[in-house]
Amino acid sequence: MPFIFRAGVWKPRTSPHTFQGAGEQALAWLQEVQRTYGVPVATEVATPEHVEAAMKARIDYIWIGARTSANPIAVQNIAESLSFQAFNPYGIFIKNPVNADAQLWLGNIERLEKTGVSVIAIHRGCNHQPCWRIAHEVRLARPDVPMLLDPSHMSGDAAQVPTLMTKIDELGLDGAMVEVHHKPSEALSDAKQQITPAAISDFLFRFAQTINRERFFRFQISDLKDTELNWLRAEIDELDDALWETIYQRMEVSQRIGKWKKAHGVAPLQPQRFQQILTQREAWAKEKGLPEHFVKQLFDIIHEQSLREQE
Repeated sequence: MPFIFRAGVWKPRTSPHTFQGAGEQALAWLQEVQRTYGVPVATEVATPEHVEAAMKARIDYIWIGARTSANPIAVQNIAESLSFQAFNPYGIFIKNPVNADAQLWLGNIERLEKTGVSVIAIHRGCNHQPCWRIAHEVRLARPDVPMLLDPSHMSGDAAQVPTLMTKIDELGLDGAMVEVHHKPSEALSDAKQQITPAAISDFLFRFAQTINRERFFRFQISDLKDTELNWLRAEIDELDDALWETIYQRMEVSQRIGKWKKAHGVAPLQPQRFQQILTQREAWAKEKGLPEHFVKQLFDIIHEQSLREQE
C-alpha cells in the first residue's frame, strides 16, 4: 500500500455547529499537494455529487466514511455514480459502518467491487472501541480484500494511536489511515485523536525496525493462519476491558447504594434480594450452557466486594 495524503473536503459531522469541511474549493488544495509532492491524494465522499466533483479534480482515491457506510442505498448510489465519470479513482476505501454490522460492511464491499475499481476496507472501530469481532469476521470472509486500520477514530485519543498501530503486524493488516496535524490543539475537527508529524515519523521508524518484514511485504492469504490466534486474543482483550470496566461501574453504584442504605437505616445485606438475583443468574447460566457453579462462584465474589463497597 503506497503513501497516500488524505484530507476530508466534506466532513459529515454529528452537530451542524461543528466544522463541516471547506467544501469543493478544497479539492484544489489536494491538487496542489499532488503537484508539489508527487503523492496520490484521497478525500471522503458521501453523495454522487461529491464523487463527480472529486473525479473532475482527478482525485486519486476516495473513501466512504462510517456514517455513509451504514446506509447501503447511499453506498449503491456512490457506486453507480462512478460509471458516469470520465475519470475513475485508483481505489475506493470503505470504512466499517458505525452500527458494527459485518454483513453490511461485506455487502458494501461487493457493491463497490462492481465498479471495477479496487476496494480497500478500513477498520475504524465503533464508538471509540476496537470492535475486533466485525473486522475479524470480514477478514475471514474476504482475505483477498486489503484491510487498513484507523487507530485515530478507533481510540479517539492520540496517546493510544501508537499502541493500536502495533496491531497492523499482529493481525496481518495492510496499513493504516492515521490523522496527523502539525498543531493538533488547533485542528478544526477531531483534535483529540490527531498526532503530530514528528510522532508518526518516530513510530514509523520504530515500526520498520520491529515488524516481520518478510511477512509484511510478501503477504500471502495463507499467512492468515499465523495471525488467527492474535485476532482471537484481540477479541478477548476487548471483552476483558469491557468486563473490568463494567465491574468498576458496578462497584461505583454499590457505593451509592451504601450511602442510601446508611441514610435510611437499611442493612447492607438483603438476603431476599441476593437470592432473587442468584436464581436469575443460575437460570441464565443454564440457558447459555455455562456451568451453574462457575456463575455462582463468580457472582459470590462480585457480591461480597459490593457489600464491602457499601460499608
